Amino acid sequence: MDGSNGEERLVHEVALVVPKRTREEEEGDCVEVLVTELKKRGMVVDKDVGLADVFLKVAAPLETLESAAAELHIRKPTRLGMDLPFEMQGSEAFIQQPDGSLFSWFERFRCYQHLLYGIVNCYGHDVTLKLDGRELCWAAGESLVRKLESEGVIKQMFPLHDELKRKELLPTWALNWWNFTNQPIDKIYSYFGAKIGVYFSFLGMYTQWLLFPALLGFIVQMVDFGSLQFLVLPSFFVITTLWAALFLQFWKRKNAALLARWQINCLVGPSQGYRFLGMEWSSLPFPKELVRNLGDEKFKEKEPYQRYEWFAYRKRFRNDVLVFISIICLQLPFELAFAHTYEMITSNTAKFVLLAIYLLIIQYLTRLGAKVSVKLINREVNESVEYRANSLIYKVFGLYFMQTYIGIFYHALLHRNFMTLRQLLLQRLIISQVFWTLMDGSLPYLKYSYRKFRARKKKRNEVGPSTGKIQISSRVEKEYFKPTYSASIGVELEDGLFDDSLKLALQFGMIMMFACAFPLAFTLAAVSNIMEIRTTALKLLVTLQRPSPRAAATIGAWLNIWQFLVVMSICTNSALLVCLYDKEGKWKMEPGLAAILIMEHILLLLKFGLSRLVPEEPAWVRANRLKNVTQAQDMYSKQLLRSSSGESTPMVTPEQEQKQQQELKQS
Repeated sequence: MDGSNGEERLVHEVALVVPKRTREEEEGDCVEVLVTELKKRGMVVDKDVGLADVFLKVAAPLETLESAAAELHIRKPTRLGMDLPFEMQGSEAFIQQPDGSLFSWFERFRCYQHLLYGIVNCYGHDVTLKLDGRELCWAAGESLVRKLESEGVIKQMFPLHDELKRKELLPTWALNWWNFTNQPIDKIYSYFGAKIGVYFSFLGMYTQWLLFPALLGFIVQMVDFGSLQFLVLPSFFVITTLWAALFLQFWKRKNAALLARWQINCLVGPSQGYRFLGMEWSSLPFPKELVRNLGDEKFKEKEPYQRYEWFAYRKRFRNDVLVFISIICLQLPFELAFAHTYEMITSNTAKFVLLAIYLLIIQYLTRLGAKVSVKLINREVNESVEYRANSLIYKVFGLYFMQTYIGIFYHALLHRNFMTLRQLLLQRLIISQVFWTLMDGSLPYLKYSYRKFRARKKKRNEVGPSTGKIQISSRVEKEYFKPTYSASIGVELEDGLFDDSLKLALQFGMIMMFACAFPLAFTLAAVSNIMEIRTTALKLLVTLQRPSPRAAATIGAWLNIWQFLVVMSICTNSALLVCLYDKEGKWKMEPGLAAILIMEHILLLLKFGLSRLVPEEPAWVRANRLKNVTQAQDMYSKQLLRSSSGESTPMVTPEQEQKQQQELKQS
């Protein structure tokens, strides 16, 4: 449903995949019952017949979405300056989305899930459903969709691409190579949701800011400054460190501005209190024995909350320590052994074979570590799905951090030679970029082609040999064959943005932690990111299914990881400068080395001091929030006075109230 330009355009946004029937059922056919129940809920259902399956395309008119939003009590920003649960009667008071629609993609998808899974047996008795001779018992009060999913009747439910909006985004975003970093962020947010919109806004800003150190690094790398070279590298190190600290601080400002523009509550987030998407303390996963042993009065006291809080922190801390010790005791020796063996081998063929074996082993170990991390997280007490996802990011990034950088640290300390380190960094950057590009571009297409081939082969075996070519004409079936936007670690807590964010973080760590050794890395990273924006956009719009929206309104744990990488870069570049100035390995505190240590401490102070000097919110965002708070207080006061006087007046917007005051003055 698209409400742009004040017109309602009905769009099928969700598809259900059900098998083809081999024979027609006279009565009680489960698919026909499903279609009937969907229509009773106010949805529009169309059928597309594919090679082996039937696709039910589901659309919800605006009235149906409004009804579902009211049942879910979805909190939305209003013109009163505060977020209120949605009500159908006062829908005019709620602020519309940037594309003119009333609900965001995340809100619409929640409504679809509520409508689909909210179909329950209200007949008061069990209903027998039939499918190709099978009989299914639909119990009273049971969800129909969940029942059909458990029985394998509904194979998959997935979001559908909106062809009109996708065709608008292709030329203005994915294929717009002339505007290197400019992107239609508002349209991306409206189509994919806040999480993907925030990620591409971060990627675009990072690429824009990267142009300055890229140009500076190109000059430092290519120009011979002669005797001043020993001053050029420390100066480049200082400039890039301040650049990184300022970039992260200004990103916080831009993120706050985006949330204000998209009318998203800035307090929404898994790490800020115990309120997330309307979730209150009463709905959090308290230990059952804690709730059972406390009465209603004692439960409201402070002690149970504190016990629960420290109980949750203790579990998370225990798991973090366990993962950290495992990385140090298991992965670190493996990485050092590989780096030492790789250095000792002289044959290039043997090095290639060893590298291939290493990549296979490390992929298995990383997936194993991710699975262990998921099991640990499932034993934690987290306030939301996003908080669990952030906990997973911290744990898995530790594995990738050790995997990516320990070999470079080993070579840097072993050789203490900038030329060798530059060659190694160049190889890593080029290989990683080629690897990720091939994986992003070819793997989804190969999966799509293989699924189409299997479907055609199965259909050909059913109908027998024929001269005609079997074509897939249904657009929905083509989208069904496309792979989902999922994480490579293969868990349900994260989507495909995990891989894209991980790739970006590893690149940032590579160019920052070894800035003195290879300044040209900033230039390579800028070129890579310009390509990354377009290739990832093309992947999302063409080769993958439309991702399910996520509630995250920030980059979450990745911001803390980037902050950590900046601190690490100060330490590693200081060590590299020590190696550069102390070639004999005496490690004496000569004036040059003392200056490096002093510079390191000053940069650390500046890094943490910039967070105080640069506000995290623009002035207009703070002013707008204060205005909304004041306006909300005034409205609450007026409503309180009206209710105390016995008046019953509907909710009015500030514009309506101002109009009423003008009419009173004129009369």
